[in-house]
Parts: sequence; C-alpha cells; structure tokens
Amino acid sequence: MFDPVRKKEVAHTPEEEVRQALVAHLHNVCGAPYALMCCEYRFKAGRKIYRADLVLFDKKGQPLLLAECKAPSIPVDRSVFEQIIRYNQWLKVPYLLLTNGTDSYLCRHYPQGNRLEALTQIPSYIDMIHSTKISTFVSNLQHEYGGNGIS
Repeated sequence: MFDPVRKKEVAHTPEEEVRQALVAHLHNVCGAPYALMCCEYRFKAGRKIYRADLVLFDKKGQPLLLAECKAPSIPVDRSVFEQIIRYNQWLKVPYLLLTNGTDSYLCRHYPQGNRLEALTQIPSYIDMIHSTKISTFVSNLQHEYGGNGIS
C-alpha cells in the first residue's frame, strides 16, 4: 500500500491500514498537510528510543497531535493509554489519539494541572493550531502574572 506521508510503498498490515485511514482523515477531513505528518516518528527519551505511530506538527515544527494506531484485533486498553501518556511525557503534544480503527479515543492535554479533556471528534487542523495558541497565551499570562491570567 502507498503511504502519502512517507511517499513510498509500505507493508500492507492491519495496523498500517488503520494508520493510513487516519492519515487520510487528517488530510481530507481535517485539512492537515501530508508534509506536516510523520509516520513512525522516532524520538529519544532518556536512553531509550521510541517510535510513535503518527505525529502531526504545526507549521513551526512543534508536535500537535500524537496518535497510537493498533490493528483492529488489538483492544485499545489501559496499556495503550499508558504508552501514549509515556510518549507524551517527552513530546508534550496537546492532542492524543488512540485507535484500532474500530474504537478511537481522543483527548486534549492541558499541561497546566496535567489535565485531559475527552473529545468526540478530531478538530480541524486550523482549530488545533488556534486552540494551542490560546492555551499557550493563557499559560504565559499565568506564568507572568500569576492566577488564571484572566481579569
């Protein structure tokens, strides 16, 4: 099967089918550019090297969405959730998505208070960028002035 992100043929596996369906949705429905997606994103955490299934970046190269894809036969359970949380301790991504193509879970991570908010649908690429800018602005106000940054 052809992967438009990596621009090459990749092995046709159940997990890859799920990843490619997500890539297509992010591009066709959410408006995310292929050029700002990375499949099997490698990163180092301490002495270990990890590989995130899919990372979507903003236009400045900051990670925006982290996705963990599993084959449909693999349940999206606590271990998968713990995996993406562990990855996000290093990547600090605002949107986290877990999917096996049948069951999907999406949340927005707010580093202030380390809070997660469940979402029912993937926001558009523009909305993800916009909400991240607002969160950063409020966080900067909180840091600079204390309190909640709103008066």
